[in-house]
Amino acid sequence: MFSKFAYSIFEQSIKDYHVYNNVNQPINNPYPKDKIEHLLYFKNWIDTIQWHYEDIIRDPNIDPVAALTLKRKIDASNQERTDMVEYIDSYFLQKYAHVDVKSSAKINSESPAWTLDRLSILALKIYHMNEEATRTEASQEHRDKCQEKLNVLLEQRTDLSTAIDDLLSDIENGDKFMKVYKQMKMYNDDDLNPILYQNKK
Repeated sequence: MFSKFAYSIFEQSIKDYHVYNNVNQPINNPYPKDKIEHLLYFKNWIDTIQWHYEDIIRDPNIDPVAALTLKRKIDASNQERTDMVEYIDSYFLQKYAHVDVKSSAKINSESPAWTLDRLSILALKIYHMNEEATRTEASQEHRDKCQEKLNVLLEQRTDLSTAIDDLLSDIENGDKFMKVYKQMKMYNDDDLNPILYQNKK
């Protein structure tokens, strides 16, 4: 199943990141650039870096200048994440281009790549919740609560994985069709964000 295949790559990316656990470390993507594995690994690496950016920026003692710099990095990471989702959807569009779509076919609320985006984030939640559930210096109460949350996340993984595989099967069989909208983010665009274009005058 594709969801299991993708999740294993997400897990590998997360494991590789935590060897050094440093947001400034360069990516060492082990897969060839023309393979879907490369895109999936890259996608999760972006998510993993951003996960830790979000941790850092919540430090109550962070220097304001450093926080602003980090906010810019988070914005750039968000754009990169969106771009990567679109690359992955392009893979699926090409893969299923030959499918004879049935007249009764329906569109899904999310494209395949956006469902995989959710699975990538879920892999990070599971990794870090497991860390908390097994953190020896934490109280037993803390570990028990985190284990309960981890159990829910694992159930969610099962449900989401099933939904992803069902969607891909429906697309392959012509029961659903893909329609991808390019993301039209406005806040980074000099011509669409009022703050930015007013400052250009």
